[in-house]
Amino acid sequence: MTSTSTSSALAPIAERAAAPATLPEITAGSLTWRPATPDDAAALLELRNTIAEVDAEPYRETLEEITDLFDAPWRRFDTDSLVGLDGEGRLRAYGMVESMPGDTRTVRAFLFGGVHPAVRGQGVGRELFAWQVARGRQVLAASGKELPARLATMAEDNGPAAKLRLFERAGFATRRFYTEMRRDLRDLQAAPLPEVTLDGSLRLVPFGDEYDDATRLAHNDAFRDHWGSEPRTVEQWRSGRTAFVPQWSSLVVDDAPDVEALLADPDTDVETAAALRAGEPVVVAYQMAARYDEDFPVKGYTFGYTELLGTRRAYRGRKAGLAALAAGMRAFAADGMEYAGLDVDTANPSGAHGMYAALGFEVTHSSRMLSIEL
Repeated sequence: MTSTSTSSALAPIAERAAAPATLPEITAGSLTWRPATPDDAAALLELRNTIAEVDAEPYRETLEEITDLFDAPWRRFDTDSLVGLDGEGRLRAYGMVESMPGDTRTVRAFLFGGVHPAVRGQGVGRELFAWQVARGRQVLAASGKELPARLATMAEDNGPAAKLRLFERAGFATRRFYTEMRRDLRDLQAAPLPEVTLDGSLRLVPFGDEYDDATRLAHNDAFRDHWGSEPRTVEQWRSGRTAFVPQWSSLVVDDAPDVEALLADPDTDVETAAALRAGEPVVVAYQMAARYDEDFPVKGYTFGYTELLGTRRAYRGRKAGLAALAAGMRAFAADGMEYAGLDVDTANPSGAHGMYAALGFEVTHSSRMLSIEL
């Protein structure tokens, strides 16, 4: 069944979302509630990192990452966020709802939040999550997108059991599992990285600004058949790059693409077709890397992180993605990183999980997405 026929069989989004006319009040914990503002960045960072430490989450954040959240133009903190402050003005809880502007197959509302350990056990998390769910339903209803819809949240598999119970009692069910993996880079003579020879007109190149939008288009194409993935707009693509390392990122381009065949392919999207007609570069595979120094002491080792990896569907089976990944891993090692890291959807349709295992990656952590499908 096509997405069009699926959408036409659905009830209107305003009906399916069942959005409440008013949002529930939060009375637990004797906190004062208001929307988050950019001035909260430092306090929000402290709160989020405190929660991460107590809950044994394998990462920490930086002030630049938090500031970047407020800079994204599609986020509506005035209506889609809350922070709870105690009598001394300290942030003790936060909740956010985010819906992405590029959603074209499933319209989604993601719910993020947390409660400081000092005020846990008082019902704050339960009431805050109820507010998030209600606001998420309002956001979905107001989207006007007559598509399948999803309320979603994330949970670490080794996180507090009470958090998972809270989500499940609110009607959320586990839909997807994700694994974080690492590969030792300390002795490449004993465990060499693959040498990949590209065929035809494919060429490995370092990431450069001239390929930026072509890489976005490649990503949108590569992830069309991935559950939960949606196209990224230019704004979405360029946001969240505080940890991005261009010199660790690699691309494979096609210097002589079969433009006519690609234009004739019904799976070629409108933006890619326009780029082909304009003679723009064609990125067929990409490895976008990041550096998270603040995570090094938490994990106990240094690492380069593959944030995004993908291959255009028409180019799968030609080892372009492997070439880009191997080049990125060599760049990590050249800069003294002890490990290469990445994460993967365990049900990835491209078989990436098996490829990573064959390359020597091992699982270090796991998480899950829970959702209500509407």
